[in-house]
Amino acid sequence: MENQPLTRHSDTPGVDALVNELIGRVADKWTLLILESLEEHGEQRFTALARLVPGISQKMLTQTLRQMERDGFVQRTVHPVIPPHVDYRLTPLGHSLGEAFCGVWLWAEAHLRDVHDARNAFDARD
Repeated sequence: MENQPLTRHSDTPGVDALVNELIGRVADKWTLLILESLEEHGEQRFTALARLVPGISQKMLTQTLRQMERDGFVQRTVHPVIPPHVDYRLTPLGHSLGEAFCGVWLWAEAHLRDVHDARNAFDARD
């Protein structure tokens, strides 16, 4: 199989711009970690999700979930109870994005030792 170039260009107007925008957004660690948490644990309340994503601030979790909701990756459900609570779950679009990024985790698992060896060799040169 011939190697494909990493950059692809579409004949459909707007696709290249959307791909560039989405890569910039979803390639940040918080989006990927939230995506992974919701994929693995299913629908979660805000506070539970905060515990599943170590190191994320409440502000960053709010901003990231808002952007993910805007892009159609998560659905936010506000329950009219006292006190109110909010649940988040992946939409079908969010699940499909998770499947696309699953390859990154599989690659990391398969090449964990190779990356560590390369880093150790690099660090040993100094």
